[in-house]
Amino acid sequence: MTEISSLGEFGLIKRLTQNIKTTNSATLYGVGDDCAVLHYPDTEVLVTTDMLMEGVHFDLTYIDLYHLGFKSAQVNISDIFAMNGTPRQLVVSLALSKRFKVEDLEEFYAGLQAACKQWNVDIVGGDTTSSYTGLAVSITCIGEAPRNEIVYRNGAKDTDLICVSGDLGAAYMGLQLLEREKTVYYQQVDEARKKNDQLALQHLKAFQPDFAGKEYLLQRQLRPEARGDIIKRLRDANIKPTAMMDISDGLSSELLHICEQSNCGCRVFEKNIPIDYQTAVMAEEMNMNVTTCAMNGGEDYELLFTVPIGDHSKIEKMEGVKLIGHVTKPEFGKQLVARDGTEFEITAQGWNPLQSK
Repeated sequence: MTEISSLGEFGLIKRLTQNIKTTNSATLYGVGDDCAVLHYPDTEVLVTTDMLMEGVHFDLTYIDLYHLGFKSAQVNISDIFAMNGTPRQLVVSLALSKRFKVEDLEEFYAGLQAACKQWNVDIVGGDTTSSYTGLAVSITCIGEAPRNEIVYRNGAKDTDLICVSGDLGAAYMGLQLLEREKTVYYQQVDEARKKNDQLALQHLKAFQPDFAGKEYLLQRQLRPEARGDIIKRLRDANIKPTAMMDISDGLSSELLHICEQSNCGCRVFEKNIPIDYQTAVMAEEMNMNVTTCAMNGGEDYELLFTVPIGDHSKIEKMEGVKLIGHVTKPEFGKQLVARDGTEFEITAQGWNPLQSK
């Protein structure tokens, strides 16, 4: 294992980026100078950034650095797709404690590159520094879109249809599963230490949780996929959403964002919310309400969007998209219609990274 300090900042950058090749014509110059050089003469530039903190956004007990790199890239790329844009470049900054080795970062970059290769995105720069509090990841994604094709959150109108891609709640249930197994493991470690049972402690080093039958939930949590495929299907069907977001903090929170910025209300039908079978089984196993998980769980990185009612027949035929409700006038509020017809006011119960624990 190679100490990071033995390479120095520039040596580390060179080692991590030596195999990165640029593929976008807009990337005139990538890693290697004070700035990347990009050229966008005839289109609008989209820029998004995310910061992920160890202990807040991820736990290295159950996510390895390859998957962390993959996920870090995908969640930023997802924001560009949520504006109906095309992602082009990525800038990566890391703050590292001394417990990380160069090989650890190579794993992280392998995950980054796998995600970027999937969507033809160039890694064009970044920064590294030291940290006393664990790993911090900051990623900026740059994309493009013609001005008249950009979709904001503020365009939803009365009678528009509300749609989501994929299924919801699986990433949250994957997180609950990982947290449960982590708790079980550390409880066993604590018991063995209290009894000074060295044999048990030795066996626990090879502890492997049983995730059989729950692989989909883990994939949704550890390896999310930005939904560029849905953007392509919408374009191919000649559908331009009137408002759109990706579902990072939970369906309820994202619905309220669109309603607030579009000055509208909504009616969403519980029976139409897409939920995978494994999600429902896991929620029952943990004695949790599956609709609550789907509405408030977050980290699905599916697309929530509204379309004109005239596109109803196109949406119904579209694979991977579900119609879950419609937009109303603001005075009708934001309502979730339960299976029995009872209506509940939608409240923002999604994940809040600034909330104190």
